[in-house]
Amino acid sequence: MMIWKHPSSPVAKKFKVMRSAKKIMGTVFWDSGVLLFETLQPGETINAARYCQTLDKLREAIHRKRPGQLTNGVISQHDNATPHTARVMQGWLEKYGWEILPHPPHSPDHAPSDYHLFGPLKRELAGKRFDGDEELVDYVRKWLRNLDGSFLRESIYSMVRRWQKCVDRLGCYVEK
Repeated sequence: MMIWKHPSSPVAKKFKVMRSAKKIMGTVFWDSGVLLFETLQPGETINAARYCQTLDKLREAIHRKRPGQLTNGVISQHDNATPHTARVMQGWLEKYGWEILPHPPHSPDHAPSDYHLFGPLKRELAGKRFDGDEELVDYVRKWLRNLDGSFLRESIYSMVRRWQKCVDRLGCYVEK
């Protein structure tokens, strides 16, 4: 951008740029309680193989937290991101007999994490400062652990109402 000015014009002030907060990618799986919460290391990304490893951890967590509960025939939901739809992922799902609920594109109203969990978490974290990533992750882990089971169940049960609205509107986006 070019700005024309007179030689006697005052020098433009440079404002000190503040670094924005780093982001940490977290994944949460729950039913009536949190089953698994994990974060990615800085620079790590999700691909299909990494997502399969996460689901292996989820199966282990189910065995640990719900002894005797089957981990075959699970119904789960995730969006249509490439790691979730890749061939290796489809093979993993077939191997363990997991069913994935279809997820309409661009429909956060069908993603319980987006509409029910992350809003309250963002409000909880608003204005707080942490000395490092580990302190933040520990805080979130504790917050998740202290969530009331009815809060999480309501999220899952409300999906039925949201799905019905979507069906009634012939697949159109449903805000609330």
